[in-house]
Amino acid sequence: MDKVCLDCGEPLKGRIDKKFCNDQCRNSYNNKLKGNSNNLMRNINNALRKNRRILSELNPEGISKVSKDKLTLQGFNFNYFTNIYQTKSGKTYYYCYDYGYLPIENDYYTLVKKQEWME
Repeated sequence: MDKVCLDCGEPLKGRIDKKFCNDQCRNSYNNKLKGNSNNLMRNINNALRKNRRILSELNPEGISKVSKDKLTLQGFNFNYFTNIYQTKSGKTYYYCYDYGYLPIENDYYTLVKKQEWME
């Protein structure tokens, strides 16, 4: 029984346990195999980086107030954040790495930069 390359289907020559005809086919096969999960992680990481960038640009002083519309217009995605911080008073801050936001009244948000005491 002749073995064929797992990627291109060409007949294999050489070692009995050989699976691919060359490095290009091996790389192509593995990229196809892992592509979907890598794309998902890449898209999530891109959304998190974009959210962090938006928060840092709108909050140069370390604390500020901004409307939901302004965040949304810049492409902020409220579904992606890295962690949640709950205060003793019950307020919930959502963080994208070191920048966070607190939902307040009338579709406004308080933007903050993480402080060391919040660890």
